[in-house]
Amino acid sequence: MSKRVFLIVLDSLGIGEAPDAELFGDKGANTLKAISKSEKFNIPNLRNLGLCNIDSVDYLDDITLPQGAYARLCELSKGKDTTIGHWEISGIVSDKALPTYPNGFPAEIISEFEQKCGRKVLCNKPYSGTQVIKDYGEEHITSGALIVYTSADSVFQIAAHEDIVSVDKLYEYCKIARKILQGEHGVGRVIARPFIGENGNFTRTSNRHDFSLAPPAKTMLDVISNSDLDCIAVGKIYDIFAGRGITEHCYTKNNYEGMQKASEYQCKNFNGLCFINLVDFDMTYGHRRDVEGYANALSEFDSWLSDFISKMLPDDLLIITADHGCDPSFTKTTDHTREYVPLIAYSRGITPANLGTREGLCDIGKSVCDYLNVDNNIAGNSFIEEIYE
Repeated sequence: MSKRVFLIVLDSLGIGEAPDAELFGDKGANTLKAISKSEKFNIPNLRNLGLCNIDSVDYLDDITLPQGAYARLCELSKGKDTTIGHWEISGIVSDKALPTYPNGFPAEIISEFEQKCGRKVLCNKPYSGTQVIKDYGEEHITSGALIVYTSADSVFQIAAHEDIVSVDKLYEYCKIARKILQGEHGVGRVIARPFIGENGNFTRTSNRHDFSLAPPAKTMLDVISNSDLDCIAVGKIYDIFAGRGITEHCYTKNNYEGMQKASEYQCKNFNGLCFINLVDFDMTYGHRRDVEGYANALSEFDSWLSDFISKMLPDDLLIITADHGCDPSFTKTTDHTREYVPLIAYSRGITPANLGTREGLCDIGKSVCDYLNVDNNIAGNSFIEEIYE
């Protein structure tokens, strides 16, 4: 009989400062606590699965008999970005953080990029994605120069107006940057950031595309696909892993599309993993410090979850987690925050349990492989024997 795992990453839903948060400048960050104060916060299904029973989530009312297994996970990798977080979920613990550029990229990198693209570069420093097009959009339109910027994450971002640089051409420029940015300067992602509109009213479009660094070692995805099982990627999962180990994928523009695709795959016959990222929590609400929007988005997910759970098959396993935090009330920066992340596991045959506080997001990947009965030597400690008698 086939087994299916639905692994859903609520991108950036941290649940409180990690032990080393101070090293990242994130002392006091708590994404879940921040949004729980909103009147739009309503999560009965996540509560029933055990989210509010997780260690240190004492600011929310727990329940006596949770339906799922639950834990908090402490990231081991030396980073708090999307790439590092997803890699660790999938079995790679990164001892070294991916390079970041608080002062912009070195002159030799920019010079090579300009030469190979045949266009000049504007900005070249950390910037808000919405603010950078306000400040440089008109100059870009006039000169044709590309807007290159970064953030606290390991990213090289290229913004261009779709009327000046076609989306396909922008993707070509990103591929050029990706080839340049290897080794010492191997950033986690090169990101295409197309926009439209007129000066004073520029808007980023949904044609964003990420060009990721290939994982440095074997991941959960490689193990599953090499075992002739399905490994389906929904949302930006395909980009995060540079397509490696993935047998089928689809992109999504927002949480709504991500949830819809998850529901569609639930109706299909497959054997293996469906790996889903819901990006709005991070991109639309966390980075933009929108507490109300974040709370409403989690409530919408919770509402969708009720129908999804009701349609799960006996051998389906649902795992819900996050890759890092992005506390929308944390005003020191607009960056990710170093936090514990939640783990919720549910199936019809599960034994509800408090799995405590666990070292490593990699326990998820190890457990997924264990559940699917595939041999693996990736990092992590499986919790499958703790939740199935």
